[in-house]
Amino acid sequence: MAVKIRAYVIHLQRASNRQENVQKLKESLPVPTTIIPAIDSQTVTSAILEQYVQRQVHTPRYPFPLNTNEVACFLSHRAAWSAIVSDNVDAGLVLEDDALTTSDFIGAFDFARCAMREGHLIRFPHRDDCEDGTFLLRDGRYQLLEPVPVGLGMVAQLITRDAAIRLLAKTEQFDRPVDTFAQMYWITGVRPYSVRPSGIQEISAALGGSLLKQSKSLSAKFRHEILRPIYRRKIRSLSS
Repeated sequence: MAVKIRAYVIHLQRASNRQENVQKLKESLPVPTTIIPAIDSQTVTSAILEQYVQRQVHTPRYPFPLNTNEVACFLSHRAAWSAIVSDNVDAGLVLEDDALTTSDFIGAFDFARCAMREGHLIRFPHRDDCEDGTFLLRDGRYQLLEPVPVGLGMVAQLITRDAAIRLLAKTEQFDRPVDTFAQMYWITGVRPYSVRPSGIQEISAALGGSLLKQSKSLSAKFRHEILRPIYRRKIRSLSS
């Protein structure tokens, strides 16, 4: 039986400087593509925050409050997961609108499609040197890695329908950004794997910069620099 896969590109409609890249993505992807309208942080109300955000739910505790851009990003990925389920596909290739495919991507995608099993989430990291771990499978120049810890970023992932269902169930409320939540497979029940080389680049700098960052006070920046490595060490310890 043929595996039914659809691509979902998360795109913020008012980010007009990214529309050309979205069109390039649609033309370069090997499967039918749906554009998922990203949740606009300007529409994240106090009622939405109350519904979805709850501080310090999971261990290790996330030491920073979520900003509205991070909440909107998380909800945008949940919308993509919901589309995978409602479209009844076997898997969805979820990409952010600052992703760029390279000449390695078609081979990486075919390799991931063959390696994919029920419940899998297979990452296409935008940097091939950002993760360490155990290589589980090799096919020519492509490798499937079990990363420890799972890298950050949600630029591109192949997500099975079963994994999307689990992720939706575990994120009805959340306490940290979507990529840091996805690291915690002991909470989500979805163990991420990674393809190397991935054939994916992240080009937000060329498209006007990241849509996630918000300005911080000097004291907030200092606190972030102190607490971030402590948090990452805890994640690495739990990932081992």
